[in-house]
Amino acid sequence: MSMIWIPLFAFFAIAPAEENPMTLKMTLHEMILKAQALPEELSPERMEELDAMAAWVAEQPQETPTELTFICTHNSRRSHMGQIWAQAAAWHFGLNDVRTFSGGTEATAFNPRAVRALRELGVAIDVSEEADNPVYTVQLQSDRSSFEAFSKTYGDAANASEGYAAVMVCSSADQGCPIVYGSAARFAIPYIDPKVSDGTDAEAATYRARAMQIGAEAFYVMARAAELRAQ
Repeated sequence: MSMIWIPLFAFFAIAPAEENPMTLKMTLHEMILKAQALPEELSPERMEELDAMAAWVAEQPQETPTELTFICTHNSRRSHMGQIWAQAAAWHFGLNDVRTFSGGTEATAFNPRAVRALRELGVAIDVSEEADNPVYTVQLQSDRSSFEAFSKTYGDAANASEGYAAVMVCSSADQGCPIVYGSAARFAIPYIDPKVSDGTDAEAATYRARAMQIGAEAFYVMARAAELRAQ
């Protein structure tokens, strides 16, 4: 399978919003390398789901927003990572109609460990509203609009309301939501919760690994979608 891998360093030569843009450049470069290797590493079943998600993105009319909502139970870790990396990947591959969101079956807070992991990988995330459920501003590129990140249910007014793809990134949310209201498509791509390492010596490494895993699969999906649209 031929894939469209737009030169990373040309695309992000000026655009990253992080104070040290090389951090984000190197992170995304590593994700792209991981994404290229996925067909040989993942199970056929998981590849089939990723390919189906890519096909859905490719089939959407480009004149209107193509919306994806990443869903896990608490909207605290994996769903935020999915939203942020999928948006970065969509922009990288020129899928400018793609808009990503995240939500849960209940609202808690964007976990600070997940925030820290994303910051360490080069994502510019600033607190815009301090609260038990803080509101963060995410700026992926200086020439693109920022967006807010906070814990919310998938049906929150800040999210897509109809015609979107529901991307289930945890098994409990997938099993607990037989119907995702307003969605036009549904994809089950579960990840192990990095929470399993909270408070241990492996915490930072676990969060980084999960962020990289989610990012690599997001980059695969958007690369495949771009390839399908170009055919």
